[in-house]
Amino acid sequence: MLLAGGDDVRLCKDIPDSACREQPGNFFRHLLAALGNKLADEIASARLVLPWLLAQLGAGGAAVGWLVPIREAGTLVPQLLVAAWLRRLALRKYAWAFGGLTQALAAAGMAVVALAGDGPVGVASVLGLLLLLALGRGFSSIATKDVMGKTIAKSRRGTLMGWSDSVASVLALVIGLTLPLLGERPERGLLAALLLLAAGGWLLNALCALTMREEPGATEGAVNAGAALLEGLQLLRADPAFVRFNLSRGLLLGSALSLPYLVVLAHEHSDADLAGLGVLIVASNLGVFLSSPFWGRWADRSSRHVMAAAGALAGLTTAVALASDALPATLAGSLWYYGALYGVLAAAHAGIQLGRKTWVVDLGGPKRALYVAMSNTLAGVLMLAAGALTGLVARFWGHHGALLLLTAMALAGAVSTLWLKDAE
Repeated sequence: MLLAGGDDVRLCKDIPDSACREQPGNFFRHLLAALGNKLADEIASARLVLPWLLAQLGAGGAAVGWLVPIREAGTLVPQLLVAAWLRRLALRKYAWAFGGLTQALAAAGMAVVALAGDGPVGVASVLGLLLLLALGRGFSSIATKDVMGKTIAKSRRGTLMGWSDSVASVLALVIGLTLPLLGERPERGLLAALLLLAAGGWLLNALCALTMREEPGATEGAVNAGAALLEGLQLLRADPAFVRFNLSRGLLLGSALSLPYLVVLAHEHSDADLAGLGVLIVASNLGVFLSSPFWGRWADRSSRHVMAAAGALAGLTTAVALASDALPATLAGSLWYYGALYGVLAAAHAGIQLGRKTWVVDLGGPKRALYVAMSNTLAGVLMLAAGALTGLVARFWGHHGALLLLTAMALAGAVSTLWLKDAE
């Protein structure tokens, strides 16, 4: 009751009285659902665990380069279509549950591939299941926000998300610290166990959605997806600053696309030992945990400067990774060295995400939702284009060629954000 804030009517100004009475129970359902989702996202990460799995399956750089684009574009590109369909449903929790169940089934399928898959067929299976997972993630992402707006008062939402983030980070750290202690157990079996744990997290998310006490919502005013897309394109024509922002965001995708390649380099220097994966999980969570408050305070003053600084940090980090061959073998061959680089790159990526989310939200006005949806759809398209280009480079010039391209993208993105104006 203390976490949920009780059912004090003063905390329920923006939701109906009936929803206010159900808020304490719904709060904990949301908390459990978010915890399951965030933990599963971490365990089945396209930036960390799945690159490790593909390396075990013998994937080349081109396949690794498709992980993040498939996951992000599969979620973002259909967003306008999903949002338009969702507005026709009086109870959106069923769409949320459908998305959670879809992700659970995809993760369970990946666990089977981890145990029995190999070679090109195994790699293609992982990529196909990742697309299915991404589509489910898109349904859940939009529906979760909508249901939260109907069931949790605005004054409690920050508390809810803060608690779920904190607990999920602690659990992810525990998993990362545990992996090095598991000794010589078969790596494929442990990867399968991790993916089954992720499937359990998404199943918990779906079950919490189904038990949510949601009041039927209005279905009037549902917008045709084509009309929404047309309005978004008109927005691009009318607002040059928004176009510049999206170009900068596209270049800064270099940080997200770099993370899997750094994982592959770490895999090559860790004798394929799962202890190496544990080190990367710990480094990633520590990097994000320690840097986020700093990025957040800075973004309150200037979100574009946060994007610029974080983009520069991402570019410099990947540049250092590229120069590793020139370092002493004792350093360049150390898993801890790559773990440190991964932690810094994860922190930089978190700063880029926080800065661009703040910039869009700060736009304000009645068209904020359209700005966000259109920006996300464009980001998905740009992610696919960048992934295709990076995969092509990796095919001919290997991991180092791909990282060189992504370094240039991140640094160019950092410079381009300086031309933006702070959103008001």
